[in-house]
Amino acid sequence: MRFVASLAFAALALTAAPPSTAAAEAKFPDHMVKIIVPFAAGGGVDQAARLLANQLREQLGVAVIVDNRPGASGTLGGKVVQTSPADGYTLLFSAATHVMAKHVMSEAPYDPQADFAPVARVGEAPLMLVVSPQRGTQKLGALVADAKGKPEKWTAAIPAAGAPSHLATLLLAKQADVRFTFVPYKGTQPALTDVAGGHTDLLLDSMISLLPLATAGKVRPIAVTSKKRSTLAPDVPTVAESGFPNVSYVSWYGVWAPKGTSAERVQMMNRHINVAVAVLAKSGAWAKLGIDPVSESVEQFQKFIATDVTQGAELLKLAGFKPE
Repeated sequence: MRFVASLAFAALALTAAPPSTAAAEAKFPDHMVKIIVPFAAGGGVDQAARLLANQLREQLGVAVIVDNRPGASGTLGGKVVQTSPADGYTLLFSAATHVMAKHVMSEAPYDPQADFAPVARVGEAPLMLVVSPQRGTQKLGALVADAKGKPEKWTAAIPAAGAPSHLATLLLAKQADVRFTFVPYKGTQPALTDVAGGHTDLLLDSMISLLPLATAGKVRPIAVTSKKRSTLAPDVPTVAESGFPNVSYVSWYGVWAPKGTSAERVQMMNRHINVAVAVLAKSGAWAKLGIDPVSESVEQFQKFIATDVTQGAELLKLAGFKPE
């Protein structure tokens, strides 16, 4: 009831807004929009952000630039956006890791849900499970059977605490009723290097990051975590096809504005971003990055975040994870 009432109040306030306010909104944006990416240039998140920025530039008729602010597990860039003016001209483009900051950091610099205004979710991407080529295992069922009751026998690389790779591995372990010995890493590349070298046994992470070495035979792909097979790796079965129908997990990308940004500007950017995503999907640019397009309203994105954070927090709790 409060939610319906707040919408009604917002509609009334907008109707009663003075002409000067309406005119200001009609002109938005009238100068450069900055998209902060909290990761280094060249990575998957950065590439997606730059594609989106190019499309928004054409739609909005103003400069849209990408500003990389890597560091502190993505929270350095997040802090830049959180403390920026709430005028819609500074946005955050990040991955699913953004919303889990409070659950994996003992002293997170902000609350990802309370301190940001969700704007749009733009896409999701399957994760791929790969194993070391030194392991003879070629199917997930065989891996699980071998790991039953022997947590020390299978080591799982964890590129980042609370990231989709970590949470998906926890979900798989829960549903398969197995335990892995987790090995933490600072990023996907060192984790992947160790799996390829046989120092760690398995890795579940972004498919687009693992696919080159999987294609080259440096690591062995076992399954993907999406509900259907990926067109980039059609021969790799899903986890569900491999006997675990309750395991479906994807990474995802979204856009946020600082808390307090007007609902009108958030809704306007949501519409423009959804159009841009449709163009990127039609052109095939999204598919090249292994991203499946998502088109949602602001309200749908808010609900999605709440569900995703709840699931992630429960998995971390069951695993006995302690924020660092």
